[in-house]
Amino acid sequence: MSSRPHPFLQLLRRCTLLMFLSLGCLAAQAETQLRIDISVPGLSIGLNTPQYPQFVRVPRYPVYYAPQQDANLFFYDGLFWVYQRDNWYSSSWYDGPWYEVRPQRVPLFVLRIPVHYYRNPPSYFGGWQRESPPRWGEHWGQDWERQRPGWDRWNRSAMPAPAPLPSYQRQYSGQRYPKPEQQLLLQDRNYRHQPRDGVVREQVKERALPRKEEDRPGRSDKGDRKDDRKDDRKDERKDERKDRGQEKHSDRDKGPKH
Repeated sequence: MSSRPHPFLQLLRRCTLLMFLSLGCLAAQAETQLRIDISVPGLSIGLNTPQYPQFVRVPRYPVYYAPQQDANLFFYDGLFWVYQRDNWYSSSWYDGPWYEVRPQRVPLFVLRIPVHYYRNPPSYFGGWQRESPPRWGEHWGQDWERQRPGWDRWNRSAMPAPAPLPSYQRQYSGQRYPKPEQQLLLQDRNYRHQPRDGVVREQVKERALPRKEEDRPGRSDKGDRKDDRKDDRKDERKDERKDRGQEKHSDRDKGPKH
């Protein structure tokens, strides 16, 4: 005669089995989420920019913004900057991959962008003066403000010139959008600007990857690079002419979303 397990032991076994199955499902879900939200070497932040955006210079600032994007997307000193999910991110390419930037390391002129030029401002921007920077000290607290003293005070008559836009990226969209390792080579070939802001310079240096000798542009590339730079300069002059016309109308044509 076979002995049957005690009912309590049967219940305990079932509970244990259900617990292990639940943990397995959670682990699989976490792995899937990780694959969706993280890409090497930067981050996927849920911002999709299928093609190179139109940028307009913020009047009297060395910064550009993207008025037609439903995102807080900017360009400053050779990098794209976006304020998304209550965090700052930057990238050398218009659609990432993105690197999170701690509040202590956001460049001053990015912090100083007026509220008016945030196309998708968070709710706590409501009631703040449109032509003034966001109240970062109020948002990030006193500890941050002690680390960034005087961030909202500067000589407005001695503004640095803006960096040229990387117009060569217009030709890379959709399936042609390059992978991170290709982005470095394309930028080295087509964009000669060197960051002037010390904070930006540090971040660019940290993200630079060592390249193999055969990956470095050689003499045979000189002609191509010269042609690329000529085309890039033409695009930059075209952008500058557009900026001069659009700066006059950008403030009244499109206000911020709330």
